[in-house]
Amino acid sequence: MAETVDLRPEPLTAEAFAPFGQVIEIRAGATPRVINEGTAERFEGLADLQGEGVPFTLAVMRAQPRPLPFTLRLLERHRQASQAFVPWSGGAYLVVVAPPGDKPSVEAIRCFQATGRQGVNYRPGTWHHPLLALDTVSEFLVADQAGPAGAADCEEFALDHLRLVIRPASNH
Repeated sequence: MAETVDLRPEPLTAEAFAPFGQVIEIRAGATPRVINEGTAERFEGLADLQGEGVPFTLAVMRAQPRPLPFTLRLLERHRQASQAFVPWSGGAYLVVVAPPGDKPSVEAIRCFQATGRQGVNYRPGTWHHPLLALDTVSEFLVADQAGPAGAADCEEFALDHLRLVIRPASNH
């Protein structure tokens, strides 16, 4: 029987998520550039998309909600380029990550709860779980590698030797 490890979601903050990439959000105190004859503000530098010689594309993904508790079956990574997810429809979701390495370290796996106004940008090589929408079908704007090269760069790691269970955050 596989060992069971419980994960409890923690709030998604730029500081806590820094080892895995960037949180994409307009932070308090950010100074926009005023454009379009003063009718719009542009907030730049929200994520550092990475991938030398890699073609990027924008896509929309639709994720079905997952009830908690939820057992993780795999983590995946993309070695050649970063991968950004920005909620399009505004629903809360979970972000499960582990630092880059040959395989994910169970002790280092973290679970963050993102608001519908926060996106994430995974650094190349960061282990992560596919999208985990919570309460409703959720759409995400995704910036990642284009075409077959992007699909070929997806490496999965099965968690069949371990039972990782995401449980609702405690109310304490």
